[in-house]
Amino acid sequence: MRTGQKTHTTSFAILGLLLLLTAFTNIHLGSIHIPSGDIASILTGYPSAEKSWDYIVLNYRIPKAITAILVGSGLGISGLLMQTLFRNPLAGPFVLGISSGASLGVAFLLLGASLFGGVFAGLAQQSWSIALAASLGSFFVLGAVLLVVKKIRNTLSILIVGLMFGSISAAVINVLSYFSNAEQLQQFVFWSLGSLGNLSWKELALFSGIVAFSTVLLLRSIKPLDSLLLGENYAQSMGVALKKTRRILVISTGLLTGVITAFAGPIAFVGLAVPHLTKLIFNTSSHKILLPAVALNGAILLLVCDAIAQLPNSELTLPINAITSLFGAPIVIWLLVRKQKINV
Repeated sequence: MRTGQKTHTTSFAILGLLLLLTAFTNIHLGSIHIPSGDIASILTGYPSAEKSWDYIVLNYRIPKAITAILVGSGLGISGLLMQTLFRNPLAGPFVLGISSGASLGVAFLLLGASLFGGVFAGLAQQSWSIALAASLGSFFVLGAVLLVVKKIRNTLSILIVGLMFGSISAAVINVLSYFSNAEQLQQFVFWSLGSLGNLSWKELALFSGIVAFSTVLLLRSIKPLDSLLLGENYAQSMGVALKKTRRILVISTGLLTGVITAFAGPIAFVGLAVPHLTKLIFNTSSHKILLPAVALNGAILLLVCDAIAQLPNSELTLPINAITSLFGAPIVIWLLVRKQKINV
């Protein structure tokens, strides 16, 4: 056990250093080249050679890096919770339909002007409106899922209900899209591509608070999570309050997924791929180790993806969703092939 603990400590130390390195690299890269020495000066509270560099680093690049850390960590944790709850390696943070609900809220705001009048068009111009619409949509679906959780005993049925909510949301979005003009559709498509660089410090403070609250909430379920890996019957025999645990997991995952989608858009594959990568690195099923590990790995992965999306020294920025999918999809395919070989 001591050898295992030392191995995990070493792995966490390496991940911590990687997080610092990738965060600094993320802040360093961008369309405007800023020397590393000047970035180090700004980070330590000293002015740089150019005042404009201070503004860029303090008001754009640092908030974007913090957003990437919060989003990557939240999606990694949500993915792990859903894979444990449903005992399905392909479950991700969006299986409950929360992200689809957020997309539906944004669709009503951006695409609804054609059907519901110009009020929606006026609201869409407000800086806070998209995040608010996404939050309302996600919480509406979360509330509906929680009502279902109270009445359904079978966990698999909850998964199916979540997928059905996602299908309903997609259908409504398709109807709204049909009646929308090209400009409205373009706005919605841009939002759906995801973005990490749109948050002010005030918005970031609110975002961080909700992520922290959701994370603290799920810490009460660490012991039941280990029991759920062996099945619901085993968990109940070990004294786990199954309904209460389900409710906490659904609420915490719903809050994380909803607020991430509201502030950053739907970010694909991170929540699906990171838990598998973490299990390969740490070779354990203990959630006391996996939860902080997936948070670190998710943050590192999204920082790397965002750095690639920046196209350093170029004015172009690739959609973050495209980069995470290019990373995530091959990882999932490789995991499936590897599992098949082991089973054979």
